[in-house]
Amino acid sequence: MVEIVRTNDLVLVGFLQSLLENANIPVLVADAHMNALEGMIGVFPRRILVPDDHLAQARRLIADAGLEGELRHA
Repeated sequence: MVEIVRTNDLVLVGFLQSLLENANIPVLVADAHMNALEGMIGVFPRRILVPDDHLAQARRLIADAGLEGELRHA
């Protein structure tokens, strides 16, 4: 799995998860339950991970959605 996005924006996390899943790209939202520890103050960003063999397609989808600035640099 490769991290492609790291963000505290929960709306963005949900959007990206839906975008990738609708394209049949497996996606893992890491650290999704850290708010139980942090108290919703946004200290721990959520990470979007995809399998290595779907990385190029996932990056292209996110860029095509106008969110290229959210992508982690490889």
